[in-house]
Amino acid sequence: GGLTLGSGGGASAGLGSGGFTERLDADEVRRRIEEFRDRVRTEARRRVAERRGAEMIAERGIAPSADQVDFLIANREQLVELRRTVQPLARKLATRLAARRRRAARGQIDIRRTLRRSLSTGGVPLRPAHRRHRPARPEIVLLCDVSGSVAGFANFTMLLVQAMRDQFSKVRVYAFVNRVDEVTRLVTTGQADPAELGRRIATEAAITGWHGSSDYGAALGEFAEHHLDAVGPRTSVIVLGDARTNGFDPNAEALRRIVARARRVHWLNPETPSTWGVGDSAAPVYAGIVDMHTCRNARRLGELVTRLLPV
Repeated sequence: GGLTLGSGGGASAGLGSGGFTERLDADEVRRRIEEFRDRVRTEARRRVAERRGAEMIAERGIAPSADQVDFLIANREQLVELRRTVQPLARKLATRLAARRRRAARGQIDIRRTLRRSLSTGGVPLRPAHRRHRPARPEIVLLCDVSGSVAGFANFTMLLVQAMRDQFSKVRVYAFVNRVDEVTRLVTTGQADPAELGRRIATEAAITGWHGSSDYGAALGEFAEHHLDAVGPRTSVIVLGDARTNGFDPNAEALRRIVARARRVHWLNPETPSTWGVGDSAAPVYAGIVDMHTCRNARRLGELVTRLLPV
């Protein structure tokens, strides 16, 4: 008994009629089609990278770490992960601010004392003397929009500043939607959980009036009218919000009144500058009065806190 190629299985079926060769040809066609598809995908990615920038493509292609998650689009799981970064980030920023304070305390070189010291080293000033001074720790006032998608950004920042409270002589926190209320006690006594803080503010603070939409003009006006005593010559005011007024009057004059009393006023906006002024955004109006900075994630927030806050 020899082996009968034609019996039974399809593995050898039709070998004599060219079935095996046809199968090889089909495999080759599929391989070439897949190879062509890979080349198309690679070329498409290259062209998109050219148009949009390789850096942005890299950011979109890799899952961001917690401190790089965009405040405005973070989901529940990302916010939970972000909560864990509050204390480590606060410690890091406190260390940076303390280092800046030590450098600032050295002051300018005291020429007379430096020359006197140099007498013992043949006139070479090996040990410069500085005019030492002790800069007073700044006061911080946070004015936070806690409506809608910007609430997560505001709540995280409130907790971060509270965790750094030893770096400041005083911290006062105000929240608003269309009315302003001081929430310092809620931030001070709450846990390091932005979501829980948001719930407490919504239920225990008077932050809304006859409607539930954000109204920056009304909120700034109420702050300037009833809470301006919280602002003084040592106070840095930080406004947190997207500056979207829902069509209401932005009340730029109220912001000017705050600027006139404060040492500094900075505005942190979680939206990109390309959207400032689009739709109901009054960002260009406010940016003409105070320094407005885009702040989309915790990493950027840390950079701004370290750079902007006085020592």
